[in-house]
This record gives sequence, structure tokens and C-alpha cells, in this order.
Amino acid sequence: MRFDPQLAEIRFGCGLSPSVAAPASIEQMLATLTDTDAIASRFPIENFDAFQKRIAYTQSLQKIRKKNRGSPEALAAKKGRRVLNKEARIAQAGWIGQHLNRWVSTEAPLRERLTLFWADHFTATGKVGLIRRSASPYMESAIRPHINGPFEDLLIAAVLHPLMIHYLDQQRSIGANSKRAARGGKLVGLNENLAREVLELHTLGVNGPYTQTDVTELAELLTGVTFAPPMRLKFRKDQAEPGAETVLGKSYGGGPAHIRDVVAAMRDLAHHPATARHIAWKLAVHFTSDTPDPALIDALEARYLETDGDLSAVNEALLSHPAAWVKQRSNVKPAFHFIGSAVRALDVPAQAITSLEEKMTRDLIVVPLRQMGHIWEKPDGPDGLPEEDAAWIAPQGIAARLQWSITAPQLLMENLPDPREFVHTALGDFTTPAVEFAANAAETRWDGVGLVLASPAFQRT
Repeated sequence: MRFDPQLAEIRFGCGLSPSVAAPASIEQMLATLTDTDAIASRFPIENFDAFQKRIAYTQSLQKIRKKNRGSPEALAAKKGRRVLNKEARIAQAGWIGQHLNRWVSTEAPLRERLTLFWADHFTATGKVGLIRRSASPYMESAIRPHINGPFEDLLIAAVLHPLMIHYLDQQRSIGANSKRAARGGKLVGLNENLAREVLELHTLGVNGPYTQTDVTELAELLTGVTFAPPMRLKFRKDQAEPGAETVLGKSYGGGPAHIRDVVAAMRDLAHHPATARHIAWKLAVHFTSDTPDPALIDALEARYLETDGDLSAVNEALLSHPAAWVKQRSNVKPAFHFIGSAVRALDVPAQAITSLEEKMTRDLIVVPLRQMGHIWEKPDGPDGLPEEDAAWIAPQGIAARLQWSITAPQLLMENLPDPREFVHTALGDFTTPAVEFAANAAETRWDGVGLVLASPAFQRT
């Protein structure tokens, strides 16, 4: 196996940059995952604890409004909630800019790639009100700190996060024989959404060794898991189904209901051999090919099992396998990866992105992403974004990439680079004669830069 610094940036990083040096070794790449997260401090995104303060304030205004209907106080509270919603919407637009600034400037690009990978694996988003703006804070708190540690810690942090509970309606799941159910009233009953996604998406995989009975039993074990204002994890014993539950042949609970039984089940699922296989397959597909080398999957699976799901060891196994360094670049960049690697290649100044007003952020980033097939922080379902290349190279998506490549760079930068130089900045040793000819023959800088960014050579990792 021969380490290739440029391929490392393209396949496992955020793309080539004119101002950030490519890594010198696999060891250097892995070391960035344990170093201080400097880029997150430089370009901060609100964490979920801070976002909860927004929720708490809007909930307090709602109480005022309900208590004083028709009064000046109620009208003021209504206006205050509108202001809070607007502020959160503007903040959300700013956070996507911070994500891009991290991609442009980071010296630890593998961290950004893994963060987005795991955030998609544990897809969660808000569905109503202010909580619709909370996906990035969720990512900062539940995902980013755990991408290089035990998978069980990441699993627990994501599955038991209030946003995941909200997204999959877990707060509505009530044990049929619980004390709360016995009181009667408007009850929804058992909700299997979270249990099903934990087994099918987060751990064992869609073809994993579980049955519908396992889904139901895990759902009953999860009853009691909910959240309390302002979106904080809470375990309600009165809502939990009494008695023991059996998941994959192992019994949990049986005594007084407690969240530790849920945590124990999550840890066992994290250590299951099927989970090792599922995670290995997903990582191999995401970073190498829709049809990854079986030997790579086997190696990742083996390392996962040997280390009880230590993601730092799995990350090392991924980067150390010969199949990870095949010169042929098979994967098509997803939409955000495409835009992120483009602004990194252009070395767009941070101020140019952070100074974008909400409308310009929407026009230059959010709308183009949607046209390319990625609706920002509004997933179609809990399975997240597609991995298949075909999903990203549909005619509309390709047209959107071409349009963005021609128009967006000149709106983000006053002085575009010379295309004759930029083609080598963006593609390095992967420059093709056809793209080089097009860059040299372009009549304007924006045409030349656009042709490089829209080229098939720039679209693949």
C-alpha cells in the first residue's frame, strides 16, 4: 500500500486546498482526531445546551400567552415568539456557513467527514416550531464529540438525545400496562419508531438477525424514555411498561423501571457481531465505493469486534487497508461535499461566507443543495441521505452542479484564481488532459473555474 497525500485529501478529507497542506501520513491523519478541535472553536456552532435556552424562552412566552389571552401581555408574548423564531432561522443559516468555513480552513478534514457521516447515520431533525432549527446543535453535542471513541457511547448519545426522541415520536410511546395508561385519558400507546430504527438503521442493519418480536420488546423497554421542558432527556417510570423485556434472546429489566436497562440494551446492541458488519459495510461504501472490496469490509468488521467497537481502531483500519488507496475514484461526492470541497479549493475567505445574509445563504447554498438532492436539515426519513452514486448524478442534480460552479464562485470571491493554475489546485495529480485543456481555453476566469468544478474529475472521490 502506498500512501497518497492528495488522494487522502480527496477521499478522506474535504478536498485539496491551496493554503492547507495535505497530510504526510496516515498517522498524522489519525492524530488530528485526538487533537484539540480547534476549527470548531474558530468557527463555533451553537451546541444543544445553548439551543435549549432558546426553547426555554419560547416556552415561557407561550405560557404567558395562554395565561393572558387577549391581553397586551399575550400580544407581546406572541410577538416575542415570532422574534425568537426569526433569530433561530437566521442562526441556522449562519451555522451552515460555519460548516463550510470549517471545510475551507480545517487542518483536520477527516474529523469533518466523519462528523457528517455519523450525523447522517443518526439522522434526526426537528419537525415543528423552534426545534426545526436544532439539527446542527444536535450534531455538535451528540455526534462530533464521539466520532473517535467507543461506538456504544455514540449510539447512546444519539439515540437518547431529546432531538432523536422528538424526531421519532418516542415521547408518545406509553406502556399498555403502565401506571399512566391505567389512569386513562388521551394516550397514543406503544410507538415502535425508535426501536425499529435502532435495530434496522443504527445497529444491526436492515437484514440483521432480529424479528418483529424484538422490535416490540425493545419498544416496550424504551417506554419511559421521553423529554421534559426545555427538551431535556427524562425517564418517566409511570410511562414505562412493567416487567422484563427480551431483545435478541437477552432479558432486560424486571425490577423497578430504570433507564439503565435501556442503556444496557444499547451497549449490547453496539457489541453485536451484526452491528460490526453493518458499520463496516457503511464506512466502506461511504469512503470507497458503492461496491466496496469485501476484504475491506472484513477488515473493518474484524477490528470492530477485536476492540469492542472502538471507532479509533476502526478508523485506523479503514485508512490502513490497501483497498482504501486504490487510485480509481469511484464515489460521487454528495451535494454538501461537492460545495464544501469547491469552496476549499477556491480558498474562499471566511468573512465572505460569514457575512452572507440569510437570503444570500439560501440562494447560494441552501437552494442549490436542494436542487442537487440534499434538502439541508430536512431529511426524507431516518435513513438519511443516499449513498448510491446514481442518486447524486441525476440530470437535475448535474445541471444544478454546473449552474452553481459557474455562478457561485464569482459571488463568493472578488478575485477568482487563474483557471490554468486552479485546475491543478483543485485536482492535483488527478488533473485530466480534457479538464486542463478546458481550463486553458476558457474565455473568462469564471468560465474556467466553473468548468473545473463541474468536471467529472472534480465530482469523484
